[in-house]
Amino acid sequence: MNNRYKLFLIGFASILTLTGCSTAPEKPAEQAPAEAAPFVSDYPTRDRVEYVLNCVAQHGGLTYITQYACGCKIDKIAEKLTFKEYEAAKTFTYLRSTPGESGGVFRDPSQSKDLTKRLKEAEQYAEKNCFVK
Repeated sequence: MNNRYKLFLIGFASILTLTGCSTAPEKPAEQAPAEAAPFVSDYPTRDRVEYVLNCVAQHGGLTYITQYACGCKIDKIAEKLTFKEYEAAKTFTYLRSTPGESGGVFRDPSQSKDLTKRLKEAEQYAEKNCFVK
């Protein structure tokens, strides 16, 4: 009898697993119209943290206000630029001061000028929206 009971439970569990067990209906009768999709960022956490730490350092050190405002700032930048664009713009910004022909690769192309301009605009937008003056 004990073996029959175990087989019954295993079979029942298998049926539930295969068919799914849910108390909610599969499809709601009527759904409200979908509103705007929530903002989803493709920025890795490591890069967000690095940005916030650098921002906090530039704004006088770690306080609740600078931490919150710098976190807000990277979110606002992420609204304007994809991570790929942000990463390229930061690379161009860091390496544009390289002297001679080597630096020309980072300062002369139109892509470099466009992305650094967009990054600067995004940072100004973020600064304006996140820091209380």
